[in-house]
Amino acid sequence: MKLNLKKITNILQDVRNYVFPIKKITNKFKNINSKEDLKNFIQERSAHVTQTTLYGYIKTRIGSRYAMMFEDEVFLKSINLAKWNIYMAALTDCTFYVFSYLIDKKNLKQNDALEIFTQIIENEKSNGLEDKLFEKTKLEFNEKLKEVDWKKYHQDNPFKNSGLSLLKWSPIADNLKVFDKEIVLNSIKLKWNLVENDFKDLTKNLLFS
Repeated sequence: MKLNLKKITNILQDVRNYVFPIKKITNKFKNINSKEDLKNFIQERSAHVTQTTLYGYIKTRIGSRYAMMFEDEVFLKSINLAKWNIYMAALTDCTFYVFSYLIDKKNLKQNDALEIFTQIIENEKSNGLEDKLFEKTKLEFNEKLKEVDWKKYHQDNPFKNSGLSLLKWSPIADNLKVFDKEIVLNSIKLKWNLVENDFKDLTKNLLFS
């Protein structure tokens, strides 16, 4: 296969956007004081975690061949499928974490988790989120709402599902994933730890009456 070097160069210059064309983290949060702040935090941090962990895993596993793989249409379709499924799991985990933490630690009474989550995924339709995955994600979120313990969720491995989703959907051979599982799950856990620390810092002076 003859490589289009110009195309590869362009891809590598902006590869993270290519892998995950959701808006970058643009807001420099000083604190979180509104529903709009919460929505932006959940959306941007979920996109960032998805982007960096998926891209990192692909690059690590494929190594020096990853530029060539970006010329493969089948591979690109696999990345597109992966990014949206992982991102939906990340959004779900992050939304439940944020509201669980606020309810348990900050005495939040008004739970707007469903409203904010729905707004985010509605907006992502214009970025390429397909209707089928939209409906599936919304249904699963609503089912989870019925059973979640808001006082405890944030304490009990709240980002487990997005880690498993990263492992499941990444376009890497299943036989390799067996050996990669611990490393992959640890990598996304570390990313989420940073999000947790960031959120706690941004809400340190927040207390609902």
